[in-house]
Amino acid sequence: MATTTKRKLPLFPLISLLSFTSIFFLLSQFRNTSSSSSSSIKAFSSIHNFQIDNNRYRRGSCDYSSDGIWIYDESRVSRYDSTCKEIFKGWNCVKGNKSNGVNVAKWRWKSNGCGELDQFDPLRFLQTHTHTSIGFVGDSLNRNMFVSLFCTLRSSISDGQVKKWRPAGADRGFTFLTYNLTIAYHRTNLLARYGRWSASENGGALETLGFKEGYRVDVDVPDSTWAQAANFHDILIFNTGHWWWAPSKFDPVNSPMLFFKNGQPVIPPLRPEQGLDMVLEHMKSYVEEKARPGAVKFFRTQSPRHFEGGDWDQGGTCQRDQPLSAEQVEELFSVKNNSTNVEVRLVNEHLDKALKGSSFVILNITYLSELRADAHPASAGGKKHDDCMHWCLPGITDTWNDLFVEHLYSIQHRS
Repeated sequence: MATTTKRKLPLFPLISLLSFTSIFFLLSQFRNTSSSSSSSIKAFSSIHNFQIDNNRYRRGSCDYSSDGIWIYDESRVSRYDSTCKEIFKGWNCVKGNKSNGVNVAKWRWKSNGCGELDQFDPLRFLQTHTHTSIGFVGDSLNRNMFVSLFCTLRSSISDGQVKKWRPAGADRGFTFLTYNLTIAYHRTNLLARYGRWSASENGGALETLGFKEGYRVDVDVPDSTWAQAANFHDILIFNTGHWWWAPSKFDPVNSPMLFFKNGQPVIPPLRPEQGLDMVLEHMKSYVEEKARPGAVKFFRTQSPRHFEGGDWDQGGTCQRDQPLSAEQVEELFSVKNNSTNVEVRLVNEHLDKALKGSSFVILNITYLSELRADAHPASAGGKKHDDCMHWCLPGITDTWNDLFVEHLYSIQHRS
């Protein structure tokens, strides 16, 4: 009986044929869909590009703060207005009848590399930061920023949902009860503890050098107003600078800064900028040691003053109603020119040196603020002289907070 041998077909050609047929079928379907809905493809492309841009920023390659322009937008609406009760009277440029008080908040920032900086959504911020505490630690310019954030968040909720208190030694603080979000301001001029010093009858190292009085600055001891803040808050925003270049307060002859370390005077005595370096080094270490696990630590760069024609006590004014040009900025702030407002870049040099390689995130608000000579209270600040240091509210510190929130979302996305 004859037997029939079944011939086996090679599997590889068969599988290849089936795969090719499937791919051809899918491609033909995609081609048909493409021809009937080209607008959908364009929409997908736009979304895809937007996601790439966002990811690029989140990786830190997109810098909103270093270069750009301010664009006037008549239709721009502030998220809060001059009725916010937390606004310090001298900063309320609308109620103070500053000539361009309303227009100050109508400028929007557009960076050359990243496009426009969006206004953050206060309600979304509250919803995504429940059970969170944010502490501003620094001088009155950080209070300027703190008030801006409070007023922005307050505008998105109804009355009766905010508790006012002073957490961890803060000067001011609020908790948004529905979200358990706390924000607080800790006032400190130098970050380090300081107070009046007078020569002792028993003599000492400073007395031997001829010092009779001044201000003792303990470079290794944090100011009591914020010593507990480092391990209380989840997010910290520090600043210091203005008081380090304040001869009217710390007169180098009659009331100089006298620096102490480990309870003993530093000999030979230091210049203020040398003392600043020591304070930054010690405060950086203190915060990194005491901060809560996972805390986000920002250090804001120096806020510029815009005195023209002299300093605040020499008849200096700031009566402009438009932002400066890049050329005018260099004329006013260049270290080479050594003008009245040079402190801003000098301070930043010290900050850059001290914080390099640390866990602090630099919140660089300097350049975009240098352009805004129009945004100070000036003669509407209620003082005997023009206030060319603080900022109108609503105003530019709202943009600082937009930048702060952008950084925060970026960090949280990476985490």
